Amino acid sequence: MEDRFASLDGVVDVITGYMGGHQDHPTYEQVCGGETGHAEAVEIQYDPEVVSYSDLVHVFFEIHDPTTADRQGPDRGSQYRSVVFCDEPQEVEQVEELMQKQIDTGAYGESPIVTQVISPAPTFWRAEEYHQHYYQKHRGFCSN
Repeated sequence: MEDRFASLDGVVDVITGYMGGHQDHPTYEQVCGGETGHAEAVEIQYDPEVVSYSDLVHVFFEIHDPTTADRQGPDRGSQYRSVVFCDEPQEVEQVEELMQKQIDTGAYGESPIVTQVISPAPTFWRAEEYHQHYYQKHRGFCSN
């Protein structure tokens, strides 16, 4: 997700981290172990004059499968759950409106959307430096 959001006009920075768990300052190993309750997350800093929150929400739903509980692609576990952490009531409304539109239009067929919407957003814990801009750092090592 980090790479896709970072490529959008108006996005100033995308920071990788962890949210929604019960341990302060979790490490990647702890989060991946599934014991902290955190989800892997990104914090997006953006210019609302260039890109709207609604635009970011649309991209979120375009780049992942909101119908799979505790899984994204080959990654499995509660740390990979589909979740949006919101700071403002308007953000919750925008996320819920988009999810309802997707249900109404049958965007995912009969599969229910399992995305959690959590507000107020809990503390964001920045991931270790080696996780920041991961795909940019490792692009040469990945093959498709």
